[in-house]
Amino acid sequence: MASEPASASSAAPSRETSTIDLLLQRRSVKPQTMVAPGPTPAQLETILTAAARVPDHKKLAPWRFVVFEGDARGKFGDVIAAALIADDARTGRGPASPVRLDTERRRLSHAPTVVAVISRVVETPGAPEWEQVLSCGAACFNMCIAANALGFGTCWLTEWYSYNADVTAALGCATNERLAGFVHIGTATDHPADRDRPALASIVTRWGG
Repeated sequence: MASEPASASSAAPSRETSTIDLLLQRRSVKPQTMVAPGPTPAQLETILTAAARVPDHKKLAPWRFVVFEGDARGKFGDVIAAALIADDARTGRGPASPVRLDTERRRLSHAPTVVAVISRVVETPGAPEWEQVLSCGAACFNMCIAANALGFGTCWLTEWYSYNADVTAALGCATNERLAGFVHIGTATDHPADRDRPALASIVTRWGG
């Protein structure tokens, strides 16, 4: 006997519905609430492949990714703490407290995987700097969405150290590069309530000529 077709209520959601639901429900998760496991090597490859599949005028790839896992997270935390100490000395603010330095050293240690996204602008006719920067932002968001689709929590953060010359130098940033931020990826232990979002009436207009 032929099987009965699945009812609409029991059928698996379509890919389109699943994507829309993900986009409408996504939100950032604090790195402090993330734990292992993080993405497997294969999952991370999928996430980074999706991040690189964004609009890219002139095919410039105006972004690159630096992955931190394992001990590398703590070692780069030492770089951040050293940058704070040097910055305090330059500005004469006085030494940071041990608590503050410990906080800085642990910046990348909460989520099991952290990816620094570096924006790279190449002077190119027909591809203005603004378009290249927008493409990098799209790469950051695609990275978050791909990780969310695989079941991980994410948080895209900049913080003060994304704008610090010692930190960018440690990442090998050239004069045409700057940090778009760090994408933290891990298993979420907390699912915060949604925050208020802008009402469409306040941000959407229709041009009538």
